[in-house]
Amino acid sequence: MNKPVLPPGGPGDGDRILDEPLTEALSRRYLAYALSTPEAAARKCAKVVGEVMGNFHPHGDQSIYDALVRLAQDFAQRIPLVEGQGNFGNIDGDNAAAMRYTECRMTTAATLLLDGIDEDAVDFRPTYDGQDEEPVVLPSGFPNLLANGSSGIAVGMATSIPPHNAAELIDGCLLLLSRPEATTADLLERIPGPDFPTGGVIVEPRDSLLETYETGRGGVRVRAKWEKEDTGRGTYQIVVTEIPYQVKKSDLVEQLADLIESKKAALLGDVRDESAEDIRLVLEPKSKNVEPEVLMESLFKLSALESRFPVNMNVLDARGTPGVMGLKQALMAFLAHRREVLTRRAKHRLSKIEARLHILDGLLIAYLNLDEVIRIVRYEDEPKQKLISTFALSDIQADAILNTRLRQLAKLEEMEIRREHAELMEERDGILAMLASDEKQWKLVGTGLREVRATLLKIRHPLDKPRINGITGRSIFADAPLVDAEAAIEAMIVREPITIILSDRGWIRAAKGKVEDPSELKFKEGDKLGFLVPAETTDKLLIFSSDGRFFTIGCDKLPSARGHGEPLRMMIELDDKVKILDVFPYKAGRKRILASKLGYGFLMPEEEALANRKAGKQVLTVDAAGAAFCLEAVGDQLGVIGDNGKILIFPLEELPEMPRGKGVKLQAYREGGLRDALSFNAETGGYWIDSAGRRRDWTDWTAFVGRRASAGKLAPKGFPTSKRFKPK
Repeated sequence: MNKPVLPPGGPGDGDRILDEPLTEALSRRYLAYALSTPEAAARKCAKVVGEVMGNFHPHGDQSIYDALVRLAQDFAQRIPLVEGQGNFGNIDGDNAAAMRYTECRMTTAATLLLDGIDEDAVDFRPTYDGQDEEPVVLPSGFPNLLANGSSGIAVGMATSIPPHNAAELIDGCLLLLSRPEATTADLLERIPGPDFPTGGVIVEPRDSLLETYETGRGGVRVRAKWEKEDTGRGTYQIVVTEIPYQVKKSDLVEQLADLIESKKAALLGDVRDESAEDIRLVLEPKSKNVEPEVLMESLFKLSALESRFPVNMNVLDARGTPGVMGLKQALMAFLAHRREVLTRRAKHRLSKIEARLHILDGLLIAYLNLDEVIRIVRYEDEPKQKLISTFALSDIQADAILNTRLRQLAKLEEMEIRREHAELMEERDGILAMLASDEKQWKLVGTGLREVRATLLKIRHPLDKPRINGITGRSIFADAPLVDAEAAIEAMIVREPITIILSDRGWIRAAKGKVEDPSELKFKEGDKLGFLVPAETTDKLLIFSSDGRFFTIGCDKLPSARGHGEPLRMMIELDDKVKILDVFPYKAGRKRILASKLGYGFLMPEEEALANRKAGKQVLTVDAAGAAFCLEAVGDQLGVIGDNGKILIFPLEELPEMPRGKGVKLQAYREGGLRDALSFNAETGGYWIDSAGRRRDWTDWTAFVGRRASAGKLAPKGFPTSKRFKPK
C-alpha cells in the first residue's frame, strides 16, 4: 500500500462545479488574493497595501507598506517573504520608493508558510469588520518565528528573538523527532547559534549561548567581519565587509568619524565608505606600528562595530498564553503545530475522498443500469426523484448522474470510474491508518520537514559561507582575541606631566607641567579653585562623588588650560546636587579608605574604583547624608573625628577589605556624623595640619585609642576648630 500523501485536490475534480460562498472563497485564499505567488507576475505594492488595509488591517497605509518593505529586505529578514521589484531601501537606512512605484510578489519561502491554508489546516476568525475571515496562525512549513526572529513591545511584555538558519532549525526538529529526550546542548550541535541577515562574527562564548537557549533569556555579541589589506611600505588598512545586524552603515561611519574628531579612538586615523552593492568600509590606523587586532579591539569597545543582540524569547503558546520559552520548548511547540496541520489536512482530504467515493458509487450504479437510466431521463416528468426511488440514490448522486455529459456514456468511462474508485479507497485506507498511528504522523512530519529543508537550501545569498555544521549561512563563530587594547592605546599617548585644575563649580582643564602659583589661575566670574592635582597624560583620573560613585577619565582626554576648560558634568553623568569629594590619579596596588557620613566604612583596592561608563561605578553605599571621604591608606592606624569634635583611633586592620558595600561602624554619634579621618603609622605618630598649613605632631595620640565603633574622646587642646586633621 502506498504511503498516505496530502495532494492539494482530489482526482477527477475538474469536471465538478463547487458550490461555495464567495466570502468564504475569498477569505480562505486571502493571501493569494492580496499577493501574487512566485510564479505569477508582480503586483503594484499600492494595490497590495490597499487590499490589506481594506480587508484585513484597518490602519494607516504607511505602516502596512513599511511591513511589506521589511519583508522584502534581505538585510532585515534572514528569509525574505516578499520579492520586491524597485527601490526597497538599503542598509544605509534610506527609505524605499513610494508604493506606487514598486511591485512585489511572494517568495518561495512565503508559499511554504501558506501551504495547506485552504485545506482546513488552521483555524480562521472574522476580520476586523466581520466581512471576511483571516487565519489565526499560518500552517508554517518551517519555524519562521525563529528563522526570521522578532522584536517588539506589547502591553506589559517585550520580546526579542534573533534570526536563525532555517535548515539548522529543521535539523534540530529532526533530532527531536528521533530523540525527544535530546537536551539543549544536543540541539546546539545542530543549531550553533543565531544566523543574522547581515552576517558578522558571533563571539558569544558557547556556555553563554547554552544558558541563553536553555532559559530563553540572554544576549548574543556579534562583531563586524574584517580583513587586513597591505598597502605597501609596511602600511596596511582594515576593510570591513560585514556589519552587525540592525546597524545602519551610514550611522556607523558617522560614529567612527566622530570618534576620530573627538580623539576618543586614539588608534584610528581615518574612515572611508567605499561600498557599492556590497559593504566596504576602509579604516586606516593612525600608525603602522599599531597591530590590526589591537585597533579593531579598541573600535569594538567604542563603536557599533560590535553590538549585543538581546534575547528574550517571550512568545504566545498554542493556547495564547504568554511565556518565555527555551530553544527546545520552542521547537517542540512548532513540531506539535506541524502535527496538527498534518492531521487537519488529512481529515480535510479524507472528507473530500468520502464525498468523491459517494458520487462514484452513484455513477457506477448508473453505468450498470444505463438503459433504464436513459429511459427515466427521457420519459419521466421528474427524473431526479425517479432515479432516487428506483436505485436508492442520494440527492448528490442523482445530481451527478443528471449532470453527466452524453460523451461520457461509454464503456471506457465505467473502467475509469472503477480505477478511480480503487485508488481513492487505497488512499483513504492509508490516511485512516496514518490518523490512527502517532508514529506514522510524526514520520510524515519529518518527511515534510526534509522536503522544506531541501527547498530552503536552494535559496542562496552572496554572504553565504560554511558554518560550524557545514550548512551555509551568513554569520560565523569565533572567539574574541585576548588583546589589551587599553594598554596599546596608552602606549600611543606621549607621557608628559600635567596639572589638573578643577574649579569649585565643576569646570575642568589640564595645564602642561606644574602650576607654580595657583593664585594666578583664572576662573569664570563667581568661580574658584576646587582641586589642583598633579598627574601625567597617561594617567587615569579618578573622581569620587558624595553619592558614593567613582568616575574614570583618561587624562589625555582632558581639555587644555588655554581657556576655562569644559564642564565636568558634560563628561560624566553627575547630578548638580551631587558634590565632588576627591580627585586623584589612579595608582595600581594602592588602597583607599571609604566612609559615609553615617560613620560606616571599609578598605578598598584602588583598582576597584575604575569605571568605563559615563554613569560611573557605585562603590560606597550611602544614605541621604552621602559620603564623608575617600582617604589613601598609608599606615597601620586610623583616626576618625565626628561633627561632635570627638576623636577615636583604632588599628586599620579592623577595617574589612571590600570591592563595594556599606562597610562596618567606625564611630558612634548621638548627633551629627563622621567629618574627617587620618591614616598614619604608629611608629611616626599622629599629627594634624593647622590653618596655616603647618604640621603639628600629636604626642599623646595613644590616649585616644579605643574600640572601633565607640564614641571616642574630645579633641586635644589646640586641635583645629574646623574639626579636621587637614584643611579641606
